[in-house]
Amino acid sequence: MPTPPLPLAKRLIAALGLAALALAAIGLLGGLGLVAAAVQAKPSVPVAAAVSEQDITHAMQLLQRHDPRGKLPGITRQIELGDRDLTLLALYAGRRLGEPRVSVKLHPAWAQVQASLALPSVWLMGLPGGWLNVELRLAEQRGLPAIERLRIGHVPVPAWLAREAVPPLLALLKLRPQAELVRQLVSQMHFRPGQLGVAYAWPDDLQRTLASGLLPAAEQARVAVYSDLLRQVAADLGAPPAAAAGTHHAGPKAKSASAPRELSMAQLLPPVFALARQRSADSAAAVLENRAALTALALLVNTLPQPPRRAAPGTDAGYNVTLLGRQDTPLHFLISAALSAEGGAALADAVGLYKELSDSKGGSGFSFNDLAADRAGTRLGRLAVRDPLAFQARLAAGVQEDDLMPRVADLPESLTQHEFLRRYGGVGGAAYQQMLQDIEARLDRLALLAAGQ
Repeated sequence: MPTPPLPLAKRLIAALGLAALALAAIGLLGGLGLVAAAVQAKPSVPVAAAVSEQDITHAMQLLQRHDPRGKLPGITRQIELGDRDLTLLALYAGRRLGEPRVSVKLHPAWAQVQASLALPSVWLMGLPGGWLNVELRLAEQRGLPAIERLRIGHVPVPAWLAREAVPPLLALLKLRPQAELVRQLVSQMHFRPGQLGVAYAWPDDLQRTLASGLLPAAEQARVAVYSDLLRQVAADLGAPPAAAAGTHHAGPKAKSASAPRELSMAQLLPPVFALARQRSADSAAAVLENRAALTALALLVNTLPQPPRRAAPGTDAGYNVTLLGRQDTPLHFLISAALSAEGGAALADAVGLYKELSDSKGGSGFSFNDLAADRAGTRLGRLAVRDPLAFQARLAAGVQEDDLMPRVADLPESLTQHEFLRRYGGVGGAAYQQMLQDIEARLDRLALLAAGQ
């Protein structure tokens, strides 16, 4: 069964039809014939290869080399990006249109960008579904590149008209802040065969510039609403029983006030998604609220202060968020859920795998427990955007830990790279694939996670 079309994709094809009708009304073009020429039966771009461990490793290395912390502002630096890097960036940028296919090819002084987007049928207008195939040619110039040629299906679009369409398209894709960030940071782009050279400089007010560019103001505001709620909920749930009751406990079994209190992740989800449900007028709004809620949850578990190993008697050592008795499981789970809801399941799975492989090379070791938490979170994040209103209702009604995560204490962990390769043959090994099948089977047995498969 095909995936239900997204509202944004519907608006795109409807906009094409309305534009064609308007042009026909003034006698410039042949009305729906324009749409028929623009929409094609088959995609022009093949499906891109899945995000791999090598892709994530390369991205992490680029981020490390160009980490702005400790860098002097105003100094021009250079970063090199390949065809594959740019293709993955374009796929991520277009994720809210559905599942576009994108190809970027770099040549001397110019670049070719091709994209294919599946469109739904619009029966009211008599238009069949199909593919919107776009071919764009960018020419190198002083500063940022310029649009030299654009073709939509069989329809050529004048370069001047394509340039005029960029601002409303960025607004439609909600990419205006990111485009403004690029304009502020980048001074020049050079196209070479298979490689793009980008000259950039970090600004003086780096933190504010990045925050406003990477996360639009509306999304920042939504995340802040859930972050404020979580702080209050965590404070209420984490209050010591003695303080909450106005009494004092004594005796050898009394828990030390200096020990960090444990909050189950399952306790945090219902109030958060009850609020998301209240703030969602329809499915489109629910997707935005669910993404913001998952981002706030991931930020919470990722930024909780670590309590001192030896707290002074009578001091408050804070709290830890746990799942099945572990503090690291919510971190894996919620980061994967947020990534899956925002950027897609493939990205979330690849990032989780990269983390485990990195740990096997000198960290805490490869852990199938953590990988299971990554996969569980990926499913939850997928469900949050696939059926957002039902997702809110289900979580707001309350969940138990066993609804969220299967029992995985028996799975191997703390494996060194050598041991991981010896026992499981690496990521492509048959034994590794068998472990993945076991994990997926355990996730399938949980009704909530099975729905996110």
